[in-house]
Amino acid sequence: MKGRLYIKFLKRFIDIVSCSILFMIFLPVSVVTAFFVKIDSSGPILADVPERIGQNGKKFKMYKFRSMVTNAHYLLRTDPRFKKLLEEYKKSSYKLKKDPRVTRVGKFIRKHSLDEIPQLLNVIKGDMSLVGPRAYYPDELDNQLDKYPHTKKLVKKVLSVKPGITGLWQVTGRSEINFDKRIAIDAKYVDNISLWKDLKIILKTPLIMLTGKGAV
Repeated sequence: MKGRLYIKFLKRFIDIVSCSILFMIFLPVSVVTAFFVKIDSSGPILADVPERIGQNGKKFKMYKFRSMVTNAHYLLRTDPRFKKLLEEYKKSSYKLKKDPRVTRVGKFIRKHSLDEIPQLLNVIKGDMSLVGPRAYYPDELDNQLDKYPHTKKLVKKVLSVKPGITGLWQVTGRSEINFDKRIAIDAKYVDNISLWKDLKIILKTPLIMLTGKGAV
């Protein structure tokens, strides 16, 4: 009951206030990051990626600093040169430890989660929450459900809330965790949402960002 009241009334208020403050704090870092993204490789500053699946299956555009070459998402799925890479991508729960599409600056900002700073705008807009489950691409979720059909109920539960910039799985193991374990962790978060648990996740996040543990 307490969790439901927190989700309905307090969580959104905390999201707006905290992300507005964080946006101002990270503004200088964002300007520097945007500058290096632009001079490091050709293409837009923000990532040109497809929409993600949000709360109740609603799709939304997630903002991220571009850490890969232009059209990286499309190239992986259509360019014959990346055929083996696509197979590896699917087998490893849609994460690659060595991805040739990642730029020099991209490696650094991905390791320290600086590419995710623009998602603060997604939270202010209401597409995301500061803390929540991971947001998936539609094709990624479909393929993972084919691979792990027993996770269908867990996925439904996870999609009942807004995805987050950070979350329980991010501070537990990030990309080192396969989909079935990751979705179970996020479902556990949904079952036990509370202000205290969100605060603990938020407090753990800066250390994960600094160390880059589990990032790809």
